[in-house]
Amino acid sequence: MLLGCIADDLTGATDLSLMLSREGLRTVQTTSLPPGDLDLAEADAVVVALKSRTIPAAEAVAQSLAAADWLLAAGARRFFFKYCSTFDSTDEGNIGPVAAALMQRLGARFTIACPAFPATGRAIYQGHLFVNGVPLNESGMRDHPLTPMRDSDLRRVLQRQTAVKVGHVAYADVDAGPAAIAHAFEREQKAGRAIAIVDALTDAHLRAIGGAAASLTLVTGGSGVAIGLPAAYCDAGLIGALTPPPPAIAAPQGRAVILAGSCSAATRGQVEVAIKAGNPAFRIDPIAIAEGRLTPAQAIDWLDGQPGEAAPLVYSSDDPDSVRLVQDRLGRDHAGRIVEELLASVAAALPAHGFTRILVAGGETSGAVVNALGVKALSIGPEIDPGVPWTRSLSGPDVALALKSGNFGAPDFFLKAWRYLR
Repeated sequence: MLLGCIADDLTGATDLSLMLSREGLRTVQTTSLPPGDLDLAEADAVVVALKSRTIPAAEAVAQSLAAADWLLAAGARRFFFKYCSTFDSTDEGNIGPVAAALMQRLGARFTIACPAFPATGRAIYQGHLFVNGVPLNESGMRDHPLTPMRDSDLRRVLQRQTAVKVGHVAYADVDAGPAAIAHAFEREQKAGRAIAIVDALTDAHLRAIGGAAASLTLVTGGSGVAIGLPAAYCDAGLIGALTPPPPAIAAPQGRAVILAGSCSAATRGQVEVAIKAGNPAFRIDPIAIAEGRLTPAQAIDWLDGQPGEAAPLVYSSDDPDSVRLVQDRLGRDHAGRIVEELLASVAAALPAHGFTRILVAGGETSGAVVNALGVKALSIGPEIDPGVPWTRSLSGPDVALALKSGNFGAPDFFLKAWRYLR
């Protein structure tokens, strides 16, 4: 193994695994710290999925360091800390504290922070993050229930999270290519800046950044910046020939189902499109759960009763105002936890009820689902939309899983995903 990756949520790990696989690294994804009997003989990269994005910063640091220690022991020589392409975090963390802790553990004096992902509309210019051409603080992320993003300047956002000095590698250097970017890295380091936000507007920029970053022990960012690392590692002689990804993935026979727990604008739109297209839908109401009027058994009974022509949808997605009202009544953490627990209970019962093709929307929801199913590792299959592949379990029940970040996917994602299975 060359590359050890630590992702702060499950869908982000899947996104990164897809990117590395597509670019030629033989990649295995785990859904937590890897099991001891996991065969890594054929893996160039291992992506460890944590659930650390919104937990207390000290816990996120502890989990990330444990993953780094495991990857070090397994032989990793380069490391990647993956977080969301919208830099989901608060002024307390967790991106800054985890990045600084990993730098110290790995002996890395300098690293970068680059969440840009042009294929999904995320670009960085003059240190500011844009989402589909709109500054981050004016996008739908402004009202995210857990990590509301009210500042588009990533230099300020990251500096509020860490005592490590934050710098910037601007568009002019990035557009000039790998040599200029590497020179900019040296300039920032000499100026005492240990983490640099790096501008990127195109995939060509990401590949150039990858070329310059191949010598860095640690890279941090969204999955987009990983696009250039495999070729750069190969050119540097750190790895042999790149391996083309498999063209398709076989799925176990069985019924299809959609579980949507994200309240992002993208997922809400996908829910709306699916319902309008005729997918049967069952809405999860947190108040009803809290009052004992809604149980997992009711949702499972409803799923059993669906005819099967279109994938039934079980969803808790709601608009920001409605989410705020529920959180005010139940408390933010409690409201999220009871929905997660109900969806996890539903997921645990799915294989026994014949559901083996499962599409999940939302990072928190995806983590709850794979834990409930007992899936510990995944093989990576074809890409549905940028950043979202189908996967198949390597442990636990035999299921095909599409684990979608709440912000990702086209409006018709819930409708078209099934055509990529065979």
